[in-house]
Amino acid sequence: MPDRALPLVLYVEDDRIHLILMEEVFRALPGWELRCAENGAEALAALAEGRPSLVLVDMNLPDMTGLDLIARARADAGLGETLRQARWVALSADDPRDVVRAAREAGFHDYWLKPIDVPRLQAALNQLLA
Repeated sequence: MPDRALPLVLYVEDDRIHLILMEEVFRALPGWELRCAENGAEALAALAEGRPSLVLVDMNLPDMTGLDLIARARADAGLGETLRQARWVALSADDPRDVVRAAREAGFHDYWLKPIDVPRLQAALNQLLA
């Protein structure tokens, strides 16, 4: 895999409106490459192709949950480096405490509620660059 000039963010989301919104957000954020996956299978393939700095995962995908995705990624020996280097953030419109706890126990670094708080996203990206 060739070296990337820009740090990579993988956004895993099946809702087309949210994908378009995130694409627009990243158009205004120089210095980052955004790659999108619309389901868990596409996300696993994208993880195998690149080394994202940040993985944003919708918790309710059409083929698996966000918890399933991180578990499958962790079980794949070839993705070990990706998991060690990337920050994983679970995204959902739901706010049940047990889901937040389960996401953190599964290895997510944070849990953000939708709609995406753009200033929070920008701050997280700036922190990753630092």
